[in-house]
Amino acid sequence: MKTRAAVLRDVGKDWEIIDLDLDPPKDGEVLIRFAAAGLCHSDDHLRTGDIPVRYPIVGGHEGAGVVEEVGGGVSRLKPGDHVVCSFLPTCGHCRFCARGMTNLCDLGALFIDNCLPDGTFRFHSGGEDFGQMCLLGTFSQHSVVSEHSCVKIDDDLPLETVALVGCGVPTGWGTAVNAGGVRPGDTTVIYGIGGVGINAVQGAAFAGARNVIAVDPLEFKRENAMEFGATHAAASAEAAQELVTELTRGVGADQALVTVGVVTEEVIAAAFAAVRKRGTVVITGLAGPGKKTIQIPSFELTLFEKRIQGALFGSGNPFDTIPQLLELYRAGQLKLDELVTNRYQLEDVNQGYRDMLDGRNIRGLLIHAPS
Repeated sequence: MKTRAAVLRDVGKDWEIIDLDLDPPKDGEVLIRFAAAGLCHSDDHLRTGDIPVRYPIVGGHEGAGVVEEVGGGVSRLKPGDHVVCSFLPTCGHCRFCARGMTNLCDLGALFIDNCLPDGTFRFHSGGEDFGQMCLLGTFSQHSVVSEHSCVKIDDDLPLETVALVGCGVPTGWGTAVNAGGVRPGDTTVIYGIGGVGINAVQGAAFAGARNVIAVDPLEFKRENAMEFGATHAAASAEAAQELVTELTRGVGADQALVTVGVVTEEVIAAAFAAVRKRGTVVITGLAGPGKKTIQIPSFELTLFEKRIQGALFGSGNPFDTIPQLLELYRAGQLKLDELVTNRYQLEDVNQGYRDMLDGRNIRGLLIHAPS
């Protein structure tokens, strides 16, 4: 079949909107008609080269839609099912899945070529194979994905809204709740209030943090953070440090969560300085794989037993976390609708990313026209 998609052909190029040929699903795969896709910063990392991949590639790794066809051997899903796609596939039987660390599933090794688990591609044009971001490609009207990437959801949930729980929401929420281990009474600092950081704010507040300090140079984002559970906001790391010192009587924050779009040595140093003895710095944001962004005094690391923790998908399990978050949404305890700042058509994807980089969006949402 034919499908229309936003693709990248190389580092530094803009998104192109083209028609692609899409193969039918093979064994263990499903054909999905996407309703919406989130405009996550990670897709812009493909454009800048901070995430190394094989080009050309269909963008998009946050989305929800409807199953239209299933391949052989698929037992969990059927045509008509509504699904959220997890940007992390979960095989269930590799060493890491077997130990409960499903966010580190060995299928992640495919994220360089972004082919499907059998090593082949489903998107083609002019004799060329196109990969699909995180094995998904939600910037396409249709995609064929592994059933390992699909979480079935209730049909009455709004697909446009729940698309966000495929990446940004669980990543931010879990950064606070899982990787950060926020507990009632804690003081938590969050650096960078975008699509991930705003949900780290929600997670920290839900977990019972007494002080949730949102750090961002943009007033628009600081104001939004206060609506999502922050108790304080700071325009700079220096101002945040002053708040931490005052609120904790010099002890330091329990957690510092780094959710900026591009991680720098400066933000890591600020986060490390902000936490108390045996405090935790969680790094969720990314920089290019060749960039060394962590320079800290080992003297302080050792004597104060401070900890630095990386977090992928908020250190959570997609097939557990996504349904859990949707139940919290139903109960009115998790804000999803309010996360969406602007909606875009597929042809406006470049404008959506310009708005994100200019700080106009908490989360932009790409809406696929009915096909």
